[in-house]
Amino acid sequence: MPLSLLPDDIAALAARVVAENTAAGRKVVLAESCTGGLVAAALTEIAGSSAVLDRGFVTYSNEAKMEMLGVASDIIETFGAVSIACAWAMAKGALDRSRADVAVAISGVAGPGGGTPHKPVGTVVFARVTRNTDGEPEGELKFFDGGEGPDGRAEIRRQATFCALELLLP
Repeated sequence: MPLSLLPDDIAALAARVVAENTAAGRKVVLAESCTGGLVAAALTEIAGSSAVLDRGFVTYSNEAKMEMLGVASDIIETFGAVSIACAWAMAKGALDRSRADVAVAISGVAGPGGGTPHKPVGTVVFARVTRNTDGEPEGELKFFDGGEGPDGRAEIRRQATFCALELLLP
């Protein structure tokens, strides 16, 4: 595999996402919070990604989620930014503001601070919305253990990026 800015497992999965979505004729859009654009960056490491990646939204602040993706303030106030409801609204907003066929959204607590007893560091929520389907939106809450020490944040973000890439596979 050619030189990549990202870990080998992420680069390999991103290559699969690009190849399989290209074969399926599918475009994707991302709404990223705690990953800060890492998922989009992983895809753009791959030659030919322009056939697949329509666009990405990095909506780190609650204001950005509301302004750029149309997430209702009452969703954030009621459930919080790290909730399946918010992730679903992010994914739906990204899909509505793109030409993509599928949207994946990620929001979480990467740490080392910011965690609460109900949403500890390592809590990450994901949502996937597919255009023109009658099915329920898909959402998932995961807990990633980054371990103690200074590498915890990076490890949580790496695992969240990997999980989001898996959700982009057709």
